[in-house]
Amino acid sequence: MHRHQLFSVLLPVMLLAAAREVDSQVNEPADESAETYRLRVPVDEVSVTFYASDAHGLAVNDLRAEELRFLDNGRSPRKILSFALRKDLPIRAGILVDTSKSMRGHLAGDRAIASASALLSLRQKTDRAFVMDFGRLTHILQPWTSDPDVLGAGVRKAGTSGEGRLHGTAIFDTVQRACLYQFGKVEGEAGSNVILLFSDGEDNASSLSLKDAVDMCQRNRTVIYAFRADVEGGSGSTGPGTLAELTSETGGRVFHDDDSQAAIASELQMIEGDLRSRYEVVYRPAALKHDGSFHRISVLAPERVDRVMVRSGYYAPGR
Repeated sequence: MHRHQLFSVLLPVMLLAAAREVDSQVNEPADESAETYRLRVPVDEVSVTFYASDAHGLAVNDLRAEELRFLDNGRSPRKILSFALRKDLPIRAGILVDTSKSMRGHLAGDRAIASASALLSLRQKTDRAFVMDFGRLTHILQPWTSDPDVLGAGVRKAGTSGEGRLHGTAIFDTVQRACLYQFGKVEGEAGSNVILLFSDGEDNASSLSLKDAVDMCQRNRTVIYAFRADVEGGSGSTGPGTLAELTSETGGRVFHDDDSQAAIASELQMIEGDLRSRYEVVYRPAALKHDGSFHRISVLAPERVDRVMVRSGYYAPGR
């Protein structure tokens, strides 16, 4: 049996077992219970969500506001208005599969991983997801749905349009369009917006830049997690750096699409954990002009926290 066929059979089983274990071992929130909420803040207040983990990659869910230092363009906020751990957040997921020529050898495995991710992305009634594939052009294979079977069917269509015969890969254009036309239009409860990107990171056909793609993610509060494909002859590739920047600037991570089944099951479970439970801080910046400028965010945590995942910043409101 081929590796991708094993993934298709075994990975969903491993994820279901892991999901049951997570459901039975969820830590109690530090500040507030996980009530359904909508994000409504005045224009002079900033809402930032972030995830904290220890050296073992486990969530740190008992942080207090006084243990943390928040910086907005290098300055402490004028006032912290609220701080809470939000749990069981709805997930809004976009699965983006690179089907360009360089990815042909990885497509079957990536489809298997993406199909398995549907089990965790759509476990709650309020979860929704869509599927796009792309090379030089971008296609919506499955619009927003809350049905994991329908989402999985959409994933299996990736690479079947024949567009892979066209040379070129437009990652930046695809990410920007997903954030603008999909996450920018989504309605309902505030939750965690995420792109699961399957690619080698090589962009040679976009009309937009990496910064354009990141900016649109920032505006629509969307984090990117990438499953990177290591392609032959890629020793001088810019792809790894591209994926690293896309993920770090939006508060996500990079994984490898050829990791073991157990590792990938753990990584998908980790992604869900990152997205379901997040701290939210609402504050008034020390200086906020209505000029549309970019404000860089930093969250400084105590030593028991090994990693804080937070988007790199936000845009001030316009005039």
